[in-house]
Amino acid sequence: MIKFNSSPEPTIGVEIELQLVDKNNLNLNNISSKVLKNVNKEFSDNIKCELIESMIEINTNICSNIEEVEKDIKKTLNHLGGLLKNYETELNCTSLHPFAIGKNQIITNNIRYRRIMKDLQMVGKRFISQGLHVHIGIDNPENAIKVNNALRVYLPLLLSLSTSSPFFEGEDTGLHSYRTKLFEALPLAGMPDYLINWNHFENLTEQLEEAGIINSVKDLWWDVRPHPGFGTVEVRVCDIPINFKEIIAIVALIQSLVVTLIKKEPIPDTHIQILQSNKWQAARYGLDGVHVDPRNFQKLSIKKAIENLFLLVQPTMSSLGTEKYLGKLEETLNGSTGSTIQRKLYDKSKDFKNVIKTLIEQFYK
Repeated sequence: MIKFNSSPEPTIGVEIELQLVDKNNLNLNNISSKVLKNVNKEFSDNIKCELIESMIEINTNICSNIEEVEKDIKKTLNHLGGLLKNYETELNCTSLHPFAIGKNQIITNNIRYRRIMKDLQMVGKRFISQGLHVHIGIDNPENAIKVNNALRVYLPLLLSLSTSSPFFEGEDTGLHSYRTKLFEALPLAGMPDYLINWNHFENLTEQLEEAGIINSVKDLWWDVRPHPGFGTVEVRVCDIPINFKEIIAIVALIQSLVVTLIKKEPIPDTHIQILQSNKWQAARYGLDGVHVDPRNFQKLSIKKAIENLFLLVQPTMSSLGTEKYLGKLEETLNGSTGSTIQRKLYDKSKDFKNVIKTLIEQFYK
């Protein structure tokens, strides 16, 4: 049996994978192991290694509201930023560095990561992307399954609002989220199947472990997954928004959507081909894509589908005290996500280094 550590309130936990960028050449800097040795004990659970040495992860503590999330992330970023000054290094918040080369990155000296890379080979060497993961507390395991199933319908909309990875190894990929396609090359990654109930999830996980396909739930790299140890549903589909306020707004949206879906009737199984098509539209076209509602096959623009999403969660955001974040989300919807902003910056300067400098300067604006 897999114990689900229930959370009676919709608590929030956020994980952000960040790029370590050399101030002088703006390339990725393989120094995370050095930096981690200098982290204050207070932040030992909040700043961690990741797959490659040019990447570092920050985690919030368990937060009871969005304001706590905001303060927690800022506090950790400030500490990390101070440490990085000693290495003439900055943090960059996008889901792909625009010109870094995958084969030049150093794998972190961690047993799990080395096992993964030995398995992935060339796929792993190209996997130099960063993501935003959001955990929301759930009161019981059956609700976790209910929400996990329902969230699949909305994952493409969350992705399209956060896209920030148009460039890879010096080329414009033509996509708004090339990170999405890199990630889907990994085994057991992408859109999950429909789960009947908690027992179904337990049996599936145990069978995968017994077959040697996974070592633990952590090896299920789904776009959304139940997390038994934390008592959460974890949304993993998003690119990292390029702006701090946008990150917080996306987290608020995810919390309100989870709380809303708990109160709704379960969404029946929907054809995964429709879900994958919607996700492709989000990754390829961003906010300009097409969305097909898998419940009634109604075709509409992604922008219109997101407007409907905002209407759905607005009462919940009001009750949670997070309605003010809708303004920032609407600003993104009516303006540009990070992918479009990066393209505009590059079209203007024809210089990836200028793009990165500008993103770093404007992160808190």
